[in-house]
Amino acid sequence: MKRRNLFAAAATALAAVLSLGSAQAQVPANYKPEYKMSLVLGTAFPWGKGGEIWADLVKQRTSGRINIKLYPGTSLVQGDQTRELTAIRQGVIDMAIGSTINWSPQVKELNLFSLPFLMPDYAAIDAITQGEPGKDIFKALEKGGVVPLAWGENGFRELSNSKRDIRKPEDLKGLKLRVVGSPLFIDTFTALGANPTQMSWADAQPALASGAVDGQENPLSIYTAAKLHTVAQKHLTVWGYMADPLIFVVNRDVWESWTPADRDIVRQAAVDAGKQQIEIARKGLADAEPAVLKDIAANGVSVVKLSAAEREAFAKATRPVYDKWKKTVGEALVAKAEAAVAARKK
Repeated sequence: MKRRNLFAAAATALAAVLSLGSAQAQVPANYKPEYKMSLVLGTAFPWGKGGEIWADLVKQRTSGRINIKLYPGTSLVQGDQTRELTAIRQGVIDMAIGSTINWSPQVKELNLFSLPFLMPDYAAIDAITQGEPGKDIFKALEKGGVVPLAWGENGFRELSNSKRDIRKPEDLKGLKLRVVGSPLFIDTFTALGANPTQMSWADAQPALASGAVDGQENPLSIYTAAKLHTVAQKHLTVWGYMADPLIFVVNRDVWESWTPADRDIVRQAAVDAGKQQIEIARKGLADAEPAVLKDIAANGVSVVKLSAAEREAFAKATRPVYDKWKKTVGEALVAKAEAAVAARKK
C-alpha cells in the first residue's frame, strides 16, 4: 500500500514538472521576463489607469508570456517628457502611452492637435483620431521608428491661475504660465500676452505652490487629481483651446520579437484599453453641465466657462500662430483634419 502511494506521489510530481516545462516552453526564448512601459502620470490619473488596463489585458490574454511593468513620471528618462520618444526608439523604453504634445518635437505631424482652437468638442477629436488624419499620423510615427497601436486621451486643456478670472485675451497679459516643452505653446501664449515658461510636470507643482509661476494649462482630470486648488489655482477658465490625444506604442524591435499571434493580442489589448481610458478621461466632462466643474467650484474655485463669442476672441488672437504652424504640421494634413471636424456628427 505504501509502495503504491509512493509511486502515485512520484507520478504526480513528474506530471507537475512536465506541466511546468510545457508552460515555460510556450514562452519563446527571445521574450523578456518583463517589459518597461513609460507613462507621464500614475494610476491615480486616467492616463496611468490606461497603462494599467493595457498591461493587465496583455498579461491575461498572453497567459503571462508578456509581463509589463509601469514606470510613471517618465522615470526612465529622468522625468524629461520630451526625451521619451527618442528613448523608445533606442530601446531604453519597450512600450509607452505617450502624449502627442511631448512627442511633437520629433514628429512634426503631432503638432496638429496643439493648433489653437482646431477642435471645438469631443466629436472633433474623434473625427480626427479615428479618421484619415489619424491614419496619416500613425504612418508618420511608423516612419519615426515606433509601432503605434491605439489612441487614448489626456483631454481638453483648460487654464488655471492664482491671480484673476480670464475671460478675454487681455486678461492673460503678464501672467507667468507653466507650459509643456513645445515651441507651439510658447508661440500661442506669447500671442495672448502671457509669459510662458517651459517646465516638466514634476517641476510645475512646486513652482505653482511657491508662486514662481502664476498658472498652468492642463486637462481637468489632472487639475482635480493633483488638487491644484491647494496650490493657489483658484481661477479656472474652461476654453478647450486644444486637446491632447495619447498614443499606445511599442518599440519596433520588441514588436518584431513577438510572435504574430502575440502581436495581435497586444494590439487588440491596446485598442480595448484605449477605449476604456477615453471613457475614464471624459467621465463627468462630456455633459452639458459637467459634474467635475461643480466639484471644482465647491473647493472655492472661480470657474469661468467661455461663451462661443468669448472663445472666438481667443481663436482670432491666436490665428497667426495657427497659420504659421500649419506649414510645419503639413498643410495637407491640416486640411484633412479641418474637413473631418467640419463633417463630424455632433
